[in-house]
Amino acid sequence: MQTRQKIDNILGYTLALIMGLMVLNVLWQVFTRFVLGSPSSFTDELARYLMIWVGVLGAAYISGRRMHVAIDLLPTKLNKDGQVKLKVFVNILIILFCLAALVIGGLRLVYITYTLKQYSPALQIPLALVYFVIPISGILIIYYKISDIINKHLL
Repeated sequence: MQTRQKIDNILGYTLALIMGLMVLNVLWQVFTRFVLGSPSSFTDELARYLMIWVGVLGAAYISGRRMHVAIDLLPTKLNKDGQVKLKVFVNILIILFCLAALVIGGLRLVYITYTLKQYSPALQIPLALVYFVIPISGILIIYYKISDIINKHLL
């Protein structure tokens, strides 16, 4: 559990840092647009990419904290043993989805954008770096769900 706590802390601080960067970035955009009269050329793009990272990493963080939205109509109708079996089944489905869509699909997206040498228009950074958050988030969610199953943190 110490490893999970460390990952939670690192992820939480990373999300807070990204949010702080977003705030500074938007403040700079407002300052350059309204005070200097010449809007900064990179801030819109940077805000968009930071928002992607916050959203995708935030999903992994929330999944790890077991704070995600859930419909609990079926589990409330089951006994405790049935609830545990259902949660294990749901976690296995989440693991399979994350493996297929986020990890494998995300790595393919990163690979394609890297080999095609796609760069962002204003920042001129490889788009593969922007998309790399997708497989990272998938790996984190898979770790959290496997940890939940192993450590019986299902209820």
